[in-house]
Amino acid sequence: MRIGVLGAARITPTALIRPARMLDGVEVAAVAARDRRRAEAFAARWGVPAVHDSYADLLADPSLDAVYVPLPNGLHARWTQAAVEAGKHVLCEKPFTANATQARQVAAAAEASGLVVMEAFHYRYHPVARRMAELVHGGDLGRIQRVETAMCFPLPVFSDIRYDFGLAGGALMDAGCYAVHCLRLLTAGEPTVTTAKALTLKRDRRVDRAMTAQFSLPGGATGHIHASMWSSTLLRARAKVVGDRGTMTVTNPIAPQYWSRFTVDIGGRRRREHFDSQTTYVHQLRAFAAAVRGEPTNLTPPSDSIATMSLIDDIYTAAVLPLRT
Repeated sequence: MRIGVLGAARITPTALIRPARMLDGVEVAAVAARDRRRAEAFAARWGVPAVHDSYADLLADPSLDAVYVPLPNGLHARWTQAAVEAGKHVLCEKPFTANATQARQVAAAAEASGLVVMEAFHYRYHPVARRMAELVHGGDLGRIQRVETAMCFPLPVFSDIRYDFGLAGGALMDAGCYAVHCLRLLTAGEPTVTTAKALTLKRDRRVDRAMTAQFSLPGGATGHIHASMWSSTLLRARAKVVGDRGTMTVTNPIAPQYWSRFTVDIGGRRRREHFDSQTTYVHQLRAFAAAVRGEPTNLTPPSDSIATMSLIDDIYTAAVLPLRT
């Protein structure tokens, strides 16, 4: 599988280039950027053999099977749909689109094409995520009473594009989409937003630097997310599920290859579970390549993306903030 990259994004070496080197039959074969000089520098640094003059030129390259889209949030829908229309499979960085309406449009194009379109929630492909879902949905914790997820990290540079409303920025879109997706993973059925509160930028009150939200969950349980790129909680990634038989607490379920703690308390007995150290990105790229070969390995297809973006839209509405566009 030959993959082309749209943009010279900082995440690409970690999310794609290094994982591709570990997998047989996967090659990062081309890159394009708005500035060809940036693309050339990126290609030279990371050993990408071809540089195209524009995104459109890359999509027209008949030697490429797939495209990776790590562009700013507000460009995901446009270029994912363009890639599909060009006949390419797509691995699109999260969040899938700026809002649920866009997600439905891209999903319709993907379904009509028969191509693989995968949202890059890399954590979902790691054994930690699989095990979390098994414990919660397999009944080990009993009847679920509470689900809490959090993704917080410091980004004090407010000129960063992740704070740009015009590019679909905001803490909920960036850090928070992980918390929302993980909440959905650990919920039997879709959550319903009850309340939400945002901390916003002084220079643009449309943009959240932190977000909290409460949910009602099927079966009478409650849910909570906390997302931040700059608030009193500066660094936190966690999932906690409380049932009437036990509790599961996972520190850093998003990138457990760096450091993680997986603890289960059932019947007064506590145990820790351990997992392989292979990166979430290798697991994800392996699943993407297998899906392109026709295997049922796409755990984050457009239908899943629609549900995530719908919940994000509902949170923004509850927080009295405009939807991203």
